[in-house]
Amino acid sequence: MLAARLPSILPALGPRELLEVSMIASIAGELSGGRLTDRRPFRSPHHSASMAAMVGGGLKAKPGEVSLAHRGVLFLDEFPEFTPAVLDSLRQPMENGTSVIARANHHVSYPADFQLVAAMNPCRCGMAGEPGHTCARGPRCVSDYQARISGPLMDRIDIRIEVPAVTAFDLMKPSSTESSAAVASRVSRARAMQSARFEAAGLPPDTVNARCSAALIETVATPDESGARLLREAAEKLRFSARGYHRILKVARTLADLEGDETVRRVHLAEAISYRIAGERLQAVA
Repeated sequence: MLAARLPSILPALGPRELLEVSMIASIAGELSGGRLTDRRPFRSPHHSASMAAMVGGGLKAKPGEVSLAHRGVLFLDEFPEFTPAVLDSLRQPMENGTSVIARANHHVSYPADFQLVAAMNPCRCGMAGEPGHTCARGPRCVSDYQARISGPLMDRIDIRIEVPAVTAFDLMKPSSTESSAAVASRVSRARAMQSARFEAAGLPPDTVNARCSAALIETVATPDESGARLLREAAEKLRFSARGYHRILKVARTLADLEGDETVRRVHLAEAISYRIAGERLQAVA
């Protein structure tokens, strides 16, 4: 439900983005008559999807789900239920924003700059970590299920959040809410800050932190002294990869942008680090 609503808080497509999205949809046969679409894509393929369906292919080398989700959201429910080969095929598009289809008669490159959102149970029975519940297979229920997702793919996922089960009592309690319009306004202001920053650096104005180079993110996301010390200590203790280190900087830079802060501070880095290690706590508990 949260994933399906993510496009509603994203900024409107710019002219170049609108044309890219429309061209891909037209090639895939989802638009006709020269029409254009101004909606950010939301794709949610079933976990039985094949490699060709995910990254593209077939007789005419048509774009796959990763390209149809270009400039939008690709949502994968029941994440470990996808075959490992299909999941690992996401690694290249996530890294460079393109999907290259190489066949005997075709060699086609489609844009595939998407936001990946995935959902999964903690284990096959879905109850690991719940108070008062013990898996019949013990810790292996967690480790075997989560091992279906390779380390390199998981390293490319920047935000990992544990969502506890919601009880009927939780649904009955009054809760404060924030409208999508309010969130979208905050996101729009953050994107405006990014556009100005990257345009000054000679990059296209629709560049976002996630697509910023490692060298540039170290410049635009230079933390304050306290934040640098926290990041250094966390990198040593948690042994972040080089990719993980730069992705933490990107998330922290985005968190600062959402608050309208030009400086990446300790609180932003602490939140970014907590998102990255959240998925590892369940395994420790199990």
